[in-house]
Amino acid sequence: MKKIILSALTLAGFAMLSTAQVKMPAPSPTQTVKQEFGIGTIELTYSRPAAKGRKIFGDLVPFNKLWRTGANAATKIVFTEPVEIGGKKLDSGTYVLYTIPGIDTWEVIINKGLKNWGVDGYKESEDVIRFNAEPFKNKKKVESFTIEFTDVIATTCSLNIKWDKTLVTIPIVTNFLDKVRAQIDAAMKTDNAQHPAGKPYWQAAQFYNEYDKNLPLALENTTKAIEGNKEAFWMWIYKAKIQKEMGDNAGAMESSKKSLELATAAKNDDYVKMNKDFQKTLK
Repeated sequence: MKKIILSALTLAGFAMLSTAQVKMPAPSPTQTVKQEFGIGTIELTYSRPAAKGRKIFGDLVPFNKLWRTGANAATKIVFTEPVEIGGKKLDSGTYVLYTIPGIDTWEVIINKGLKNWGVDGYKESEDVIRFNAEPFKNKKKVESFTIEFTDVIATTCSLNIKWDKTLVTIPIVTNFLDKVRAQIDAAMKTDNAQHPAGKPYWQAAQFYNEYDKNLPLALENTTKAIEGNKEAFWMWIYKAKIQKEMGDNAGAMESSKKSLELATAAKNDDYVKMNKDFQKTLK
C-alpha cells in the first residue's frame, strides 16, 4: 500500500514539474521603449493587450473611468531630463501614466504611484500633473495596444497612444539650451591639460549654429576647430555654409574650395559633390 501511495505521489510530482516547465505566450506582452530625446532619454514600459474582435473604448475600456493605459501593472515612464508634457512642466524622474478616456477628450495623468498594480493603489494626492488631450480617429485599425514616440527632433517629440481606431497624441518639449551652453562655457574655461583632445570647439560650433542661432560664435568656433584639424574637409564646408548665411559669399567660396580640395585628396565623393553643388549657389 505504501509503495502505491509513494508511486502516486511521485507521478503527481512529475506532472507538476512538467506543467511548470510549459511556457506560454503572454496574453498582454510587456514592451519597453527607450527614446533618446534632447540631451536625455525617455523610457516607457507598458503591457500590450490585443483587441481580439472586442469593442475597445466605451466598452472594454470604459469612458470617463481611470485606466492603467495598457494591461497588468501601471504603465511606467522615466525622464532623465526635465520636460514639458502636454503643456505642463515635469521634472526628471520615474512616474506612472494613467488616462481617463472620453468621447471628445482624454485626461492624461502623471502620477507617483510606482508600486501600483494597474489602478489598484491609485491616489489622486500622488498626481504630479493632469492635462487634456484630444482623441482622433485612425484610418487603420491597430490590433495591439501601442504607445510609441514619433516626430522626434532635438527639442520636441510626440507620444502616441493607439488602439483600435483611436489615436491620442501628447506633445513633449525639452529645453536643453541653457544646460549645454553652461557645459560649453565651463569646458572653454579649463586649460588644455584637462582636455587632451582639445577644447570642444567643433561641438560648440554646431550648438551655436544649429540650436542657439548665434552665427558669429558658430563661425568663431568652427575656425578654431579647423585650426586643430586643418584636413577636416567636413569642417571647411560647414564654415562655408555659415559664411553664406552671414552674407559673406566670397568667404564661403574660399572655404568651399578648400573643402573641395581636401575632399578630392581624401577621395570622398560625397563631399566633392556637396561642394560643387554648394558653389553653384554662390554664383
